[in-house]
Amino acid sequence: MCREEDKWIEVQVPDVSVVVIAYNDAERLPTAVQSVLDQTLQSVEVVIVDDCSKDDTFKVAQGLAAAHPEKVRAFQLPENSGGCGAPRNYGIQRAAGTYVMFLDSDDVLERNACRNMLAAAEGTGSDLVSGLCVRVHLDSRHNKTTQWYPWIYAETRTLESINEMSDLLVFDTLSTNKCYRRSFLLEQGLEFPVGIHYEDLLFSAQAYVAARRITLIPNQVYYWNVEEKAAAKSISNRRHEIANFAHRVEIHRRVDALLAEKGYEELKFRKDIKFLKHDLVLHLRELALMDEQYRRDFAELANGYLAGIAPEAYDEVQPLQAICAYLLTREDWDNLIPATEALTNQGRLTTSLVERDGQIYWCDGHLDDPMGRKVLNVTDAGYHLSPLSSIALANRLTSYEDAGGTVRMGGAVVNPLGRIPATAQLKGVLEFRARRNLGQRRYRVPATALRHTSSAIEWEATADLSRIRPYGIVDPVWDVRLLLTVDGKTLNTRVSVGDVDLDGTRSLRVRPRLTRLVSDRFRPEVTKKGNLSYVLTAESAAAVRTTAMIEGAMHGSAANLAKKSLRGLLKARKQLQSGETKVRLYHEVYSRLPIRKGLVVFESHLGKQYSDSPKAIYEEMRRQGVKFEAVWSYSGAKPTGFPQDATLVKRWSRQYLRALAQAEFWIDNQGFPHRLTKRPETTYIQTWHGSALKRMGFHEPSTKARSQAGQEALEKSLGRFDHFLVRSEHDVRTLAKGFRLREEVLLPVGYPRNDALVAARRAEAETGTRVRGPLAQELGIDPDKQVVLYAPTFRAESNGKVRHFEFPFDVEEFAERFGETHTLLVRSHYLNEVTLPPSVRGRVIDVSAYHDTTPLLELADALITDYSSVMFDYGLLDRPMIFFTYDYDEYANGSRGTYFDLKERAPGPVVSTESELFSAVARLKDEADAKYAAARERFNTDFSAFDRGDAASQIVAKFFTRSGK
Repeated sequence: MCREEDKWIEVQVPDVSVVVIAYNDAERLPTAVQSVLDQTLQSVEVVIVDDCSKDDTFKVAQGLAAAHPEKVRAFQLPENSGGCGAPRNYGIQRAAGTYVMFLDSDDVLERNACRNMLAAAEGTGSDLVSGLCVRVHLDSRHNKTTQWYPWIYAETRTLESINEMSDLLVFDTLSTNKCYRRSFLLEQGLEFPVGIHYEDLLFSAQAYVAARRITLIPNQVYYWNVEEKAAAKSISNRRHEIANFAHRVEIHRRVDALLAEKGYEELKFRKDIKFLKHDLVLHLRELALMDEQYRRDFAELANGYLAGIAPEAYDEVQPLQAICAYLLTREDWDNLIPATEALTNQGRLTTSLVERDGQIYWCDGHLDDPMGRKVLNVTDAGYHLSPLSSIALANRLTSYEDAGGTVRMGGAVVNPLGRIPATAQLKGVLEFRARRNLGQRRYRVPATALRHTSSAIEWEATADLSRIRPYGIVDPVWDVRLLLTVDGKTLNTRVSVGDVDLDGTRSLRVRPRLTRLVSDRFRPEVTKKGNLSYVLTAESAAAVRTTAMIEGAMHGSAANLAKKSLRGLLKARKQLQSGETKVRLYHEVYSRLPIRKGLVVFESHLGKQYSDSPKAIYEEMRRQGVKFEAVWSYSGAKPTGFPQDATLVKRWSRQYLRALAQAEFWIDNQGFPHRLTKRPETTYIQTWHGSALKRMGFHEPSTKARSQAGQEALEKSLGRFDHFLVRSEHDVRTLAKGFRLREEVLLPVGYPRNDALVAARRAEAETGTRVRGPLAQELGIDPDKQVVLYAPTFRAESNGKVRHFEFPFDVEEFAERFGETHTLLVRSHYLNEVTLPPSVRGRVIDVSAYHDTTPLLELADALITDYSSVMFDYGLLDRPMIFFTYDYDEYANGSRGTYFDLKERAPGPVVSTESELFSAVARLKDEADAKYAAARERFNTDFSAFDRGDAASQIVAKFFTRSGK
């Protein structure tokens, strides 16, 4: 009760007071206040505290108070405090409610926030209730939302102490998604620190520690509006100011002191981990863009604090985070700055790495320090094992010049562990690509120079950017990449700015397709992640005016209609390139063209290789001088290793479809696209690519499980074969029946690819000498060493996804034990890639890049395989084989099953462990060779009876010279 003019009147105490703080935010303040007035809990009040704004914020606040006198009160501080602490403290003192919440003027409350939090507080007697905060990204097209540490709020939970859930103090440091009992704040003397940023961290920690009970609810309570592109950055986003980091560190020191006073050692340890993972990383990401003075000041502040962090905390963070923190403590800028680039660009490798004693380290410094040796060890990251194509190699600018519309730039691509050898064939293309994918808008120029160094591939390129014709509105940003081709494999590298200063560079003239009244310059720019991009800008007076007009119009109804039309055009273009359209084009257009006599389309392994029996037939036709028009298909960006005397067409291109439609012959080893109907005038010779151990076709359970329509489609595709090559009665019983092939389709001539193996065995039997041929010299193999070929098949998941290749044995141990007397060749399946550790160089050689396995089989003195059909081919040479079936039960008894038990019929020892494998290799001559001679003969009889060495010549005679039967 209070007295007014000698009358007693009753004052209603609100359940919740929401303190709304504002500064120079007149436009957004009403929305924030309205989110409180719209609460489903009626007993709320709004306490607006203006931090002495320079605009009309306080007038707006007074207007809101006048419009809602019973629910809104407005106050203004006499001078600006420069932070959030002072206005919130003022609000606590002026609040009348039983509970207090905080709201920033640019955010809003969820409609039921007050009701849900009040119910939780009253029901549990908690001093503090915390709910789920949701970040709303206003810059995104559809206001994308992300939840703030949602695992903390997965369920309703009441804590008797913050020690029950350290993640709450460590991660949720916000004050705004919480409801506090006001008497609790006053009794504990809890206030926000003033004159320092990051006040939420300290206030929240003090509240968590002091609260007698805390309740968490899974409900959304607070919408935190985020504008990344805002002209005025929030305090937490002004990380380029060293004072910002100084405040962060000071707040952390105060929280540490609080935890130490309470004896909360585990909480302190968890907070240390978060500092390394989050707080420090936020500033490290921008360190490369800062000047030398900032870096010195930053190191002094950071290292003073890092000295108090337990070394064990480094074990709990990601390796790169630990590496950056450690290198910062050593102020090793040469290695730290590249590490921060890797931190910013996830997955990018920014250092050339070093190897010591079989271990891989981030850099060669500090390895004499036990801590450094531990933190800098990146062996487990697998950089030495992963294919280079799967690693994003750093590519930093080393020079940049502009003149007119031309730029000359140079850079260096990281060469980890020297894995790109000096002998590698290198090609480079500098690519400028529109960031918005509008039909692959790009401009490419060849690198004018490529130089190999021990740690990098250096490059130079000159580009006339006036030749780029952007549209001008929809493609304002163009990114820069170097496409580096190493021995036929392309590595896509993003060009980063590095230490090159672009501040003095000029903008370059450009001619947009939508007139220069829109934009007329390309300006080089450093992206947030430190990469090089070019941005369209307007510099002429006319362009500036037009751009302003367009910016205003881009958000109107006409603009939305234009954008919708453009998306429709792009969708139509995509449909024109779709598989469905191409199939129709093949059937309705190309298949009506006349058959071209003598046109032969060859394909091997779906266009991935120039190899196998199609290659053998092609070369036999060339050898015999057959007159024909040859077309080879290839897949991927660029054909490598294909014959130059044939026309090359990309698989599924229009040229490919037309060639297939008009061809007299199709020859492949796996299957042309299933949905393309073969014309009756075309002869399809299917060579296939290996005898079967695993069940195939309609013998597979997965095929039987298909729908009737699916089975009919498969049978129709297989029914296109006019001729199917088989090499034994085993193929007739397995492949032919599994594919439901008619008997008259089968050609029992053997595999053309094996003609060379039959000839090699005959020559060796006749002369008593094994000729290794030019491949041994090309690979640099010591003639005194035995050559062992390891050729496994691929592994797949139950859903058909191919697994990443990993050695099932220690290849370094193999090299150590047998490297003096043996050379191991590794030939992975074409669906896999293999990467060797640098320590085995010279003793183990990756030959997976060789399309054709036949020369490799001829070269090998012994074969290690598992379930690969290469066993049936290698058997023709009558040389020792070892079957390393470490996962036999999984493979043989898997979903597909096998046609026979390999353990019973293998023509060599079947081993399942690394020790058994090494033992078999050590006793290769006595065990795998002599002991299994009879088994190899039976094996050949059973699986290779039709391989007589003349398969290719029989095919040519039958179909192309008409001299055969």
